[in-house]
Amino acid sequence: MANGSWHTEAKSQWDARAEGWQSKSAEMWERGSRKGICPFFSGYVPQGSRVADLGCGDGYGSRKLHQSGYEVIGIDLSNKMVQLARRFETEGLTFRQGDLSSLPFADEELDAVMAINSLEWTENPSQVLAEIRRVLKPSGRVCAAILGPTAGPRENSYKRLSGEAVIMNTMMPWEFARLAADNGFLYMAEEHVYKGGITEPYVQAFPAELKQSLTFFTLFMIEKA
Repeated sequence: MANGSWHTEAKSQWDARAEGWQSKSAEMWERGSRKGICPFFSGYVPQGSRVADLGCGDGYGSRKLHQSGYEVIGIDLSNKMVQLARRFETEGLTFRQGDLSSLPFADEELDAVMAINSLEWTENPSQVLAEIRRVLKPSGRVCAAILGPTAGPRENSYKRLSGEAVIMNTMMPWEFARLAADNGFLYMAEEHVYKGGITEPYVQAFPAELKQSLTFFTLFMIEKA
């Protein structure tokens, strides 16, 4: 893909998807696959922390996080997503248009980061993790959700197999864990969100890799070393 075209195409596609995304975001965060994210986050990041929600979309998840007791800055590449998100703005909750590979924060400005199924949509996830590490304070934490093998959105990368340019870097959860370690993060915990009726009791005895293989996404908590 030509230099700069990934950024342009990603922005264009998410601008086009903004209204459709907004129509389903409340359901995802309140009753669907994302309902457990804020409770998981709160188990590892102290209330009152300054947090960036990277790839915040229409801002519903940022709002939920703010309601859980955090100062939140939502960042999204799509101008239309940011416009939608700004309906939630209040003291301690703001939104900015921005690129995850060049974050609009000073070194060691943030206590924590949330990135829910957004790293896969970046051209160089390793570069993004390095940028996240830059803006985090010492021992700052990252809550990241990585799409698993059963996730429908992985289809967005299918055409790469025919040599076509795509704007999605699908990765397996175990690949993300290795990438995080390579970029100076320590593993803390993970939680699994399954598709199609699988629940934790059914797979309790499985090793992590087998659990991940059944997931819609794996939710990770990692810490800046």
